[in-house]
Amino acid sequence: MTRKLIAGLIAAIAFPVAAADWTQYRGPNRDGRSPDKAPTEWSKTEHVKWKVKLPHKGNSSPIVIGDRVLVTCAEDPAGAGRSLYCFDRATGNKLWVQTVKYEQKEPTHATNPYCASTPATDGKVVVVYHGSAGVHCYDLAGKPVWSYETGPMRHIWGYAASPVILGNTVFVNRGPGAGHYVAALNLADGREVWKTPEPRAADDKFAETGKWAGSWTTPIVAKSDGRDVLLIFQARQVNAYDPANGKILWSAAGAGDLAYSDVMIDPERNVGVALAGYGGAGIGFRLGTTPADPKPGTPLWRTTGSNPQRIGSGVIVEGQLYLPSEPGIQCIDVLSGKIAWTQKFPGHNFWASIVSAEGRLYATSQKGTTYVFTPDPEKFKLLHTNSLGEHVNATPAISNGQMFVRTWENLYCIE
Repeated sequence: MTRKLIAGLIAAIAFPVAAADWTQYRGPNRDGRSPDKAPTEWSKTEHVKWKVKLPHKGNSSPIVIGDRVLVTCAEDPAGAGRSLYCFDRATGNKLWVQTVKYEQKEPTHATNPYCASTPATDGKVVVVYHGSAGVHCYDLAGKPVWSYETGPMRHIWGYAASPVILGNTVFVNRGPGAGHYVAALNLADGREVWKTPEPRAADDKFAETGKWAGSWTTPIVAKSDGRDVLLIFQARQVNAYDPANGKILWSAAGAGDLAYSDVMIDPERNVGVALAGYGGAGIGFRLGTTPADPKPGTPLWRTTGSNPQRIGSGVIVEGQLYLPSEPGIQCIDVLSGKIAWTQKFPGHNFWASIVSAEGRLYATSQKGTTYVFTPDPEKFKLLHTNSLGEHVNATPAISNGQMFVRTWENLYCIE
């Protein structure tokens, strides 16, 4: 593993992170929630402040910081050019673009184009993970700060995990595939703070079972035993890493082999939830928030059998997890794992994570239709149906009364 510093200093200008900013994948607190207002009704032509054409299709989500909107996008189907775009929030005008060249072959799937990772910002710099093309940091004027070489990645379905910033450190779940590891990098200069190999790393499939395996999930910070831990859903289990040194403090085992959805946290009930994709098992487990709680990783429940395909992550409201899946939207009790209801939409599957604002939930289907509904454990309560008519796998960003939706064709600002 090598590290390459690129000439350039962090610009003097900084963008303080405000409550209205959507600074990383699934929002400022990584739970899908926004403290702001959000639009409830729109169409391809109504309530669209602006839209900009993107060079290639993609699954990564936009982030918002101050007057800027940032999103990653490949320049070509082969991923030879991997870019971070910055747009003016008021007009949609392109402010700058930084492109990393990577002309070696890197496997992926047609449903997961290159640049699947969402950027993250602390208000001063923005960090992006480009798979085999490395981790890169820029100031918010677009000036390169540092780069970190991750080494070549090999998995038949590509990569998707996004970086997460905690204080002065950026964390990356660098996988899936052989050589999978979790890394902590110094935010100021890209120096490697620690690197923890994933012991279950596999080339596409586990050798002992012949089953598909891997992790595409983004780290999330949670409280456990009175301290911050970094939770990552890896194949078969959730690992709790010490953010300071990368040591695995505890694990919650029993989940499926394909980790697509992030760990979802209910701090009020001291529960974490990890639900595997492609029919794999899901688990609920204790976080051990206080010394009086059960041991961290203690299992609460495990579901197997006819679990649906799950890609995106959900939002927890009053002990109920509202989750997107390929059949539709589900409501799941976090303490028992029991499905309260499933709302299907014929012809619509859901990969985007659900987001929340003003007590409403937003679920966007792959056909570009966003269903706005009220969280209710008794039944699905639809409020509005809004269609853009374009393919969407990305999670919307909400900020200060606006919603930013990335399709395979355009980036929309809706208000």
